[in-house]
Amino acid sequence: MRPKKHKTTGSNDLFRARLDQIINMKHELVLLAGKVDWDWIDGEIAPLYSENGRP
Repeated sequence: MRPKKHKTTGSNDLFRARLDQIINMKHELVLLAGKVDWDWIDGEIAPLYSENGRP
């Protein structure tokens, strides 16, 4: 089953720290993740997942 798209609400959760406050935003993997076209990758692998779960 495909995972649902995460919607950012912008509101802060009192007991949950945001990821950008925890990790080093200048790390090489964080910078690389910002350059990857995630929507294209999602579109390429979307047909491999079922909408209803396991076929």
